[in-house]
Amino acid sequence: MIFSYSRALCASALFVVAAAAAAAPATAAPATAAPATIRVDYLHSGNALTEHYAIERVLVEPLPWPGDLAHNLDPLERGSNRVEVVDAASGALLYSRGFSTVFGEWKTTDEASKLTRGFHESVRFPATGKPVRVRILKRDERNLFSLVWSVDVDAAGLDVIKQQGAAPAPVLPIRVSGPSPDKVDLLVIGDGYTAADMKKFAADAHRLADHLFTVSPFKERAADFNVWAMAVPTPQSGVSRPSTGVQHASSLGARYDIFGSERYVLTLDNRALRDIAQYAPYEFIEILVNNDTYGGGGIYGQFSTAAASNDWANYLFVHEFGHHFAGLADEYYTSPVAYQSGAERPEPWEPNVTALREPAKLKWQAFVTPGTALPTAWPKAAYEEESRAYQARRAALRAANRPEREMSALFAEDLARSNALFASAAERHTVGAFEGANYQASGYYRSEMQCIMFDRSEQFCKVCQAAISSVIDLYAPRK
Repeated sequence: MIFSYSRALCASALFVVAAAAAAAPATAAPATAAPATIRVDYLHSGNALTEHYAIERVLVEPLPWPGDLAHNLDPLERGSNRVEVVDAASGALLYSRGFSTVFGEWKTTDEASKLTRGFHESVRFPATGKPVRVRILKRDERNLFSLVWSVDVDAAGLDVIKQQGAAPAPVLPIRVSGPSPDKVDLLVIGDGYTAADMKKFAADAHRLADHLFTVSPFKERAADFNVWAMAVPTPQSGVSRPSTGVQHASSLGARYDIFGSERYVLTLDNRALRDIAQYAPYEFIEILVNNDTYGGGGIYGQFSTAAASNDWANYLFVHEFGHHFAGLADEYYTSPVAYQSGAERPEPWEPNVTALREPAKLKWQAFVTPGTALPTAWPKAAYEEESRAYQARRAALRAANRPEREMSALFAEDLARSNALFASAAERHTVGAFEGANYQASGYYRSEMQCIMFDRSEQFCKVCQAAISSVIDLYAPRK
């Protein structure tokens, strides 16, 4: 495989290209050289009532832009925020993408009503060769995007960082299907892997990426993906889990207990993440933490995480990637979460949940058989009764710090119980509007009884599959 780039690659990128050439059949090179990748790093601060933005730096990343320039504009209207890059002189829209932020999630927690915090964020876009204005938009009370901040950027400016150091780790080709502009580029980054754990990291990345492509619609679109992997070695195996007194240093800074939720795993060090990721072609990132404790997380357009050594790692990898890749909402509602729920039930922007304010205009109406009752009946009371008992047992296991195998067994028991309950339900395979979703027992609805976004079952529902496919089409359109 030959990649045509407009400027010299760093040593790590050369390794990627050479390794990819050895690992995959020859494919056509891009017809034109790719532009540089520009990254704007900024600070996003505030509390439950206010938000502020401040630019930190502008960089030219070591690798060229990985995307298809013919699909610079995002038509999907997802995310709590949107970045727009416009020509500074004419105002013409050159690039756009929807995304969400860690700040946006933190703002919904109780802590945000008590103090002000700042979070590091980044937006990336292809170089245009001329000054541009970068605009950050946010959804308002009408669920429409409104401008909240803008900054002028000239990539030729004297204060722009144009040279980077050596890559902190080699980049491993896991799956190479063709030139980056024609494919979705997924980067798997490891955290909590020591130098002695690098073979395990490579095996984990291969195993979990392979599993992703057994799940529809990724299965049918596997040829539209490249998968890369890299991990900066850490002094100790595993990442921090503060609730148990475990503190491990790492370059990426991923940890459990985010926002007080013992299973929520993120990194809050966006600058470290981007400074590592920039040495591989990527549009999406999944972080593997070298832990066996159940946990993960996912932010649309930012990254997702999964505990690679947990018995449910396959599920975690796919479920959390659904959040990050397609902006899918959680459809479960009986597990404790860090977010504070309000009394209002606004229509979510996520494609797989709804407040059902207008059943005749259901967002997934195309999948609903005429005559299907909306809302749609399901054994909700029986499910909730069983779930209350399960959640009590789960909390007791964590409080007693029992071995992880006991938690894994409980999860398997819970899934078997749900499968048995749903097996005889009349609407088992119906697409409709099933009450209970988006962390709420009432007022929000999901499209099917079961889905990877609802429980630990193995398949996405039809609506989630369509939402995922639309993102794949944006980055790797069907020819």
